[in-house]
Amino acid sequence: MLSATVTFNVIMRDYSKSMAAAAAEPAAARETEYFLANISKVKTPGDLISNSRLYAYVLKSFGLSDMAFAKALIRKILEEGIASPRSLANTLNDPRYKALATVFNFAAAGAETTGSLSLQKAVVDNYIEQTLEANAGKQNEGARMALYFRRMAPKITSAYGILADRTLLKVAQTALGLSPSMSLQPVDTQARMITKQLKIADLHDSAKLQKFIERFTAVYDSKISGTAASPANPAIFAVLPGIGPDLLLSLAKLKLGGA
Repeated sequence: MLSATVTFNVIMRDYSKSMAAAAAEPAAARETEYFLANISKVKTPGDLISNSRLYAYVLKSFGLSDMAFAKALIRKILEEGIASPRSLANTLNDPRYKALATVFNFAAAGAETTGSLSLQKAVVDNYIEQTLEANAGKQNEGARMALYFRRMAPKITSAYGILADRTLLKVAQTALGLSPSMSLQPVDTQARMITKQLKIADLHDSAKLQKFIERFTAVYDSKISGTAASPANPAIFAVLPGIGPDLLLSLAKLKLGGA
């Protein structure tokens, strides 16, 4: 199995090509086609929630598939929008909810919301990113986490946003050397533990974010997955769409110090 570092770097070497390959997968292409053909028919939050296929597509797009059961919560978030600082999307620490309400801003655009081409593109792009991340996770869970953190980083405004998301928190704990047992502490104490070692503003700087992710994958490989010195396995090449075996093997050799 390839390490998290190698898997992440392979995908990021030509990210647009990796995205295109993920979009072309039959299941993803089929669901995207349905979404684009039907989303403009949705005029209210209720319309979206009542169409199980569109609802599932949208929630996956925003990484909220695990919250599909919470229809009342999702509906309230969509109905309130983001204009008021007291709206539910703005008061929840998890940045995924605000991202959803920002794109599907029914409170501001009403029935015209879903007809927006920019909305449709944003949702589809998010969905394909989720698909790509899932593919990476089949090869190495650390790579999936790194990709997810990279995608979510621009939306993180405080340590509480990290604490509210299990994957973001695990990445931060791994990179910063914080024990998972910190979760037993009061949430304000946990936030201080994170900000003591990490400037949230650094996550909005592409170069500093890259350094942080490199730190995470290195620690993940050495301390968690134990795959840093593992040889490449040709059987898994298909998991990374659009990536050739020659490139993977070359990167694996580089990771092993030219072995």
